[in-house]
Amino acid sequence: MSVFLGIDIGTSGTKTLAIDGKGKIIASNLQDYPCYAPKPLWSEQNPDDWWQATIKSVRNVIKNGKIKPHEVKAIGLSGQMHGSVFLDKNGNVIRKAILWNDQRTVKECGEITDAVGGRNELIKLVANPALTGFTAPKILWLRNNEPRNFDKLKKVLLPKDEIRRRLTGEYATEVSDASGMLLLDVSRRNWSFELLDKLKLDRDFFGKVYESEDVTGNLTSEAAKLLGLTTDCVVVGGAGDCAAGAIGNGIVGEGILSTSIGTSGVMFVYSDEIKTDPLGRVHTFCHAVRGKWHLMGVTLAAGGSLQWFRNAVCLELFSAARKRKVDVYDLLTQEAEQTPAGSEGLFFLPYLSGERTPHADPFARGCFIGLTLAHNRGHIVRSVMEGVTFSLRDSLDIFAGLGIPVKQIRASGGGSKSAFWRQIQADVFGQKVVTINSEEGPAFGVALLAAVGAGEYKNIQEACKATIKIVKETKPDAKAKKIYDQAMPIYRDLYCSLKENFRKISSK
Repeated sequence: MSVFLGIDIGTSGTKTLAIDGKGKIIASNLQDYPCYAPKPLWSEQNPDDWWQATIKSVRNVIKNGKIKPHEVKAIGLSGQMHGSVFLDKNGNVIRKAILWNDQRTVKECGEITDAVGGRNELIKLVANPALTGFTAPKILWLRNNEPRNFDKLKKVLLPKDEIRRRLTGEYATEVSDASGMLLLDVSRRNWSFELLDKLKLDRDFFGKVYESEDVTGNLTSEAAKLLGLTTDCVVVGGAGDCAAGAIGNGIVGEGILSTSIGTSGVMFVYSDEIKTDPLGRVHTFCHAVRGKWHLMGVTLAAGGSLQWFRNAVCLELFSAARKRKVDVYDLLTQEAEQTPAGSEGLFFLPYLSGERTPHADPFARGCFIGLTLAHNRGHIVRSVMEGVTFSLRDSLDIFAGLGIPVKQIRASGGGSKSAFWRQIQADVFGQKVVTINSEEGPAFGVALLAAVGAGEYKNIQEACKATIKIVKETKPDAKAKKIYDQAMPIYRDLYCSLKENFRKISSK
């Protein structure tokens, strides 16, 4: 039997999943770790935590799945995008990695934009504007604020690619994840040496760029021993978590869009050709499908908004949930289901971590607007779900404006597990929302890429067709759709009304 592993280095934990040659899931395991916020709006993690979680999760999968070491033929890697792992000449981590949701680099984003002659010129070079979450401004932040650490710098890797280095000894990345560094010529699918030179960044800081299914190396003897595998196991390029999740959802052809509600929210649509938004509201990245692209809109705090509300406001529900042997989210959803669509005029702006799409505003803040004495917790929970879904519709409407067809919407992530939240998505989007037979997300996607890289399938389209099936459909409710269509312009106006106040608040 041939077995293929997918390893996803997430923000909350690392997940390893094993599949057989037919895409059947054999076993999976999740190992969590902390995230650090040394200052407001900063977000960091220790790469050693990722590595230890990788070792534990792989060994648990091998054990629980009763997999023989020689059966594992290939590994695919996924992970949180945009993070920065800084390494010295000996391959030692210089400081904690700065993550995708860190907002410290406002000044450096301006520095990058100025260096190339403006926002439009930057989009021409790398298909995207400078955003605080991207990797390039993090490198400049290190140079501007920690010069001693910058002087030690020899390599910069993305989170999953740091795990690749520890697995294979290779400094490498692949096109989908590298697209989010703001240093890749997305049209040519290689580093933008012009931008690197303008920013005065050493070209040797960055590893070789591969396509997502390409083999990047074999396990070293040390790594094989730690994981309980053999050195005959290859590691393929893999994908950033958004592209990997899209592969796992079968977003490998025109007209198919995925909506994912995890910690962040992602609207991801396939494109045969490279298309860019001249206003820079959505991202244009290389897809994990060879020679193809995708456009993506991101809500920084999607499921994270509901998680925040649960943890900050609903502590008393945890004991009640334990007694009833249900999840706290189930209790909150039951309360939300008792309230009408539109939450009786209550709006929630999900900008708890600033925002990416469509505002690219690190100063944006979360807020409830329209509260009255008639509102209860159910209204508040529903407004959070609706606000997050409104933010995703922002991306959907931008795609439509760019002429990108969306014939089918596939839901994934934690939000897709809730029938209630799926219904809200169908009603807000005004389209049928479907779910598929696999709910394993990025880990499943890169396991499929590993199978392609090992020769099990001809290409990723063939792999997805063989393994992914639609299992549920949620149709929009006409009455709720009308309510949300009327609410959407108000939702959009609220940001415009509060934008300058957000900046004043953040300056305090």
